[in-house]
Amino acid sequence: MPPIKITASPLEVKKKRSKTKKASGPEPKLETTLWAAADKLRGNMDAAEYKHVALGLIFLKYISDAFEEFRAKLKQDIENPESELYVKKPEDRLATLEDRDEYVAANIFWVPKEARWQHLLANAKQPTIGKTLDDAMIAIERDNPSLKGVLPKDYARPALDKQRLGEVIDLIGNIGLGDKESRSKDILGRVYEYFLAQFASAEGKKGGQFYTPRPVVQLLVEMLAPYKGRVFDPCCGSGGMFVQSVKFVKAHTSGNGNGGKAKGDISIYGQESNNTTWRLAKMNLAIRGIEANIVWNEQGSFHGDAFKDLRADFVLANPPFNDSDWGGERLREDVRWKYGLPPAGNANFAWVQHFIHHLAPTGIAGFVLANGSMSSNQSGEGEIRREIIEADLVDCMVALPGQLFYSTQIPVCLWFLTRNKKNDRFRDRRGKTLFIDARKMGSMLDRVHRELTDSDIQRIGHTYHAWRGDESSRKYENTLGFCKSVSLEEIRMHSHVLTPGRYVGAEDDEDDGEPFEQKMKRLTAKLEDQFTESATLENTIRENLKVLSDVG
Repeated sequence: MPPIKITASPLEVKKKRSKTKKASGPEPKLETTLWAAADKLRGNMDAAEYKHVALGLIFLKYISDAFEEFRAKLKQDIENPESELYVKKPEDRLATLEDRDEYVAANIFWVPKEARWQHLLANAKQPTIGKTLDDAMIAIERDNPSLKGVLPKDYARPALDKQRLGEVIDLIGNIGLGDKESRSKDILGRVYEYFLAQFASAEGKKGGQFYTPRPVVQLLVEMLAPYKGRVFDPCCGSGGMFVQSVKFVKAHTSGNGNGGKAKGDISIYGQESNNTTWRLAKMNLAIRGIEANIVWNEQGSFHGDAFKDLRADFVLANPPFNDSDWGGERLREDVRWKYGLPPAGNANFAWVQHFIHHLAPTGIAGFVLANGSMSSNQSGEGEIRREIIEADLVDCMVALPGQLFYSTQIPVCLWFLTRNKKNDRFRDRRGKTLFIDARKMGSMLDRVHRELTDSDIQRIGHTYHAWRGDESSRKYENTLGFCKSVSLEEIRMHSHVLTPGRYVGAEDDEDDGEPFEQKMKRLTAKLEDQFTESATLENTIRENLKVLSDVG
């Protein structure tokens, strides 16, 4: 298939944040208000089922807003004698307003009459509103082939409270989502991403199958810096890697940050084996005007590789951790296993080799894996890791803190692999690997979830860019306890284990200037005072207990 190009969409704007602000920021009132309202619909439905109901409504409101705004502008033009689009006859004007080609040419989804928001709003209080919505979704898919099989069409189900459904339609009707002003503020993108995160949290472990926390995606994209070329995610979930990649390109299209080079231009390819998750991805990209070649099949990337001939400039992925049910016993003889046969009971190194297989000669891959991948020697994994290291493919390893994911509380790591450490893009890094220990970074959002801040992301990204020699980046220096450039020989000395903590060392304690002997004397005296106070308290307690005993 030919590559699908990305064009600038008015939905995305560069967001300026302070260095100390959290990557996703506080929960804005709009998102929380919509969530609280939409959550009333849930009833007895579980989050996995309900998310399509809520997100489908939001998607429908967005495309209807964009459609009505374009229609109003078109009406103004065809009624203006000075406009190039002026239409003299009133009957011809009406025909022009209902001409689907006018909207498609402007990259606007065509919304047939039975799916327009005003029609839905007029019927929101009717007991048949569920069927009306289903008919609307069917009509939109019929007239917009790119959405075929994507939208939810089960609003008529008995389990869905039709009165509450009408109330949510009324509420959403008062909020602009697809008009120009809302698009410029990325209102829908914010709402959609917030809802995805809330669903991932509600679903717990299962939520990780479709959602990678935004700060983790931001970090991957920030480090890879995909300005131009083919971007591939063979386990794309709800498409977060693609959304962030396009945001990155648009944030740097002025020439700021890419050495004054030409504007970014990326082509997006993805594959997903879960049909409902694939639908989420299609909607997630559609609301932002992002075109992409995303394929769904039940076999998945291992057994039904949809892009066998694709060699990507950038691979970004968050594959399922430690997947034991990947059908590896049926793929014993596969061209992708160049560095060793992955164990049938764990897909980690099957994914790693799948990523390598799809890299272009100068391509770079960045992906998330469980920490065990850096040191495991079980079932031949150590041998595969050694072969990859000896082939000089490992560019950078980043250890992340725990509690970043909704799907697991265990800490994870980022791998960055490249086929060619000597090319025109960066400095010659042959025989070297950068290790970054970011386990102490981030701040707690709540009792169980941690999030990397913008300053964390920038520090890690800038460190990697300085090390590999990006244009206009600062000079790289090893930092004890945080980062170190390590030779292949040193990695061999550590038996090809890639855990950053082994290499970066421990951070020095801050010197308070007090001589050791003086500090020891002071602390010993303090401890003696505490012992004395403890003994006094103990005697007081014993005396009180004796008094109480005598009274009894």
